[in-house]
Amino acid sequence: MTTSENGAPAVTGESLEKLKENMARVEALSKRLIDVMSRKTSHNPALNAPSQELFAKAAVAYWNQVMQNPAKLIEQQVHYWSKSVLNFAEAQQALAGLKAEEGDEAASRDRRFSNPLWRENPYFNLIRRQYLLNAEAMEKVVEAAEDLDPKEKKRLNYFTRQIIDMMAPTNFLPTNPDALQKALETDGESLVRGLENLVADLEANDGELVVRLADESAFEIGGNIATTPGEVVYRNRMMELIQYAPSTEKVHEIPIVLFPPWINKFYILDLKPENSFIKWAVDQGYTVFVVSWVNPDETYRDVGMEDYIEEGFVRAIEEAKSICKVKQVNAIGYCIAGTTLALTLALLKKRGDKPIKSATFFTALTDFSDQGEFTPFLQDDFIDGIEEEVEEHGYLRSYIMARTFSFLRSNDLVYQPAIRSYMMGETPPAFDLLYWNGDGTNLPGRMAVQYLRSLCQRNEFTTTGYKILGQKLHVRDVDVPLMAITCETDHIAAWKDCYRGVQMMGSRSKTFIVSESGHIAGIVNPPSKNKYGHYTNPDLKLDADAWLKTAEHHEGSWWPRWETWLRKRAGKLVPARTPGDSDHPPLAPAPGTYVRVKAKR
Repeated sequence: MTTSENGAPAVTGESLEKLKENMARVEALSKRLIDVMSRKTSHNPALNAPSQELFAKAAVAYWNQVMQNPAKLIEQQVHYWSKSVLNFAEAQQALAGLKAEEGDEAASRDRRFSNPLWRENPYFNLIRRQYLLNAEAMEKVVEAAEDLDPKEKKRLNYFTRQIIDMMAPTNFLPTNPDALQKALETDGESLVRGLENLVADLEANDGELVVRLADESAFEIGGNIATTPGEVVYRNRMMELIQYAPSTEKVHEIPIVLFPPWINKFYILDLKPENSFIKWAVDQGYTVFVVSWVNPDETYRDVGMEDYIEEGFVRAIEEAKSICKVKQVNAIGYCIAGTTLALTLALLKKRGDKPIKSATFFTALTDFSDQGEFTPFLQDDFIDGIEEEVEEHGYLRSYIMARTFSFLRSNDLVYQPAIRSYMMGETPPAFDLLYWNGDGTNLPGRMAVQYLRSLCQRNEFTTTGYKILGQKLHVRDVDVPLMAITCETDHIAAWKDCYRGVQMMGSRSKTFIVSESGHIAGIVNPPSKNKYGHYTNPDLKLDADAWLKTAEHHEGSWWPRWETWLRKRAGKLVPARTPGDSDHPPLAPAPGTYVRVKAKR
């Protein structure tokens, strides 16, 4: 491939022949594409978009505003028309060799348009500026719909943003200069590889498009990730309990029992030795037990939150106590497992049982009064669709949850990876975090509906009380010493929402930390990296904004601060324990067998 005088790739006769050959390969791949799409699985259409009622309400609200203030509509339209005409005129000037004014410096920070051709080439510049202008016009229309319920307004904003992001010119080959340049530079080979990637992703997911974020061939669970030594010392239908081998001669008497979320797999806390929270805790002289949850299939249709509590939380605590011959453990719950740890603590108090000495919550919501970015997915039409989905299949398929989380950050987690893989023909990166993110889990049907209806929608745990296992549980029943770690830019469990729940808890000893970064990086933040700092403030009577404003900032990871806090509650030092005992013989080496089971579609 040569280049022309202006620096663009020049197409030679030889290159043209290669291009034709590759296009023939594309045709063969297209047949595979048609075949896999003909066998595509389906899911409830209510999970794709809101009901038409929302858009109808939005239209009525908008036109009500127009009738009350027609000048506002005229002003908006004149602004849109004039900018569109100016955009076209400047493109004409550029074609005539005259320099046009840029005028959109804020948009220049958009990584999607980093290629210089978006500004230097009149064609791409016109497309880019018109797209940004169209996006602005759509946002103003939504903003003008003032009579909508706040939740409906949030949903309308979300789905409008999805349309805007989906229609970005970078998402289409004829209007993506990076992809077009790559196609010419590789004689069309990039398009062939891209189609191969697309077909492979579709075939791997029964026709459902789930963009592969990481090179799966680069990782092996128990090989180069999830490698901390240990043994499975107990197993039931809900979980495997892993006890990790000690790395110190003595350990603290009271063990740690860590409950990861079952929406994902536990090895987010054991990706590799240098960032493994599990290994680090073992190295600090703690006996660490970790629950590895089962990946449910249709036989778990009737498994509910009560089963996770009794056969997961309560059982794991009892087995750990038995192995270590202690009366109490220190418990950790991450995300939904933190929510469920709070439920378990409330239940144990009602029963008069005190097996937990302290509780640590990682990004755990207990108060759902503000649904935040999940508002679009916590309304009746969407959850009705989930109920119909789990009624049909018996479980909530993992890709539905993964897709929901991904579209909260659609440019970063959907469109840009798709462009790199399908248009540019690139192999996904060998990134352990993204590999974990793609290793999904299903949710039992009954549990998914319970969680969404009773806890998320009706917020029963902090209001009327959540009825389960013959008790009515309330967040104020959580009264053990606790520490809550939240994350400043967490879009899944916003720190302010976590803070409200902690404020409601009945414990007299509460410590609250806000770590810099998000839901994962703020937690998986080893001291050796010295990357993200954290905030502390002992005054939990303040509202969230005042708490952060008066908080003290600390450089580096929160892990050592937590360990200092936990050490006071971990008992004396005793000889290190090898995993299991005579009643708990090792069943399998860590990371066990449940973690290896792929989500059933």
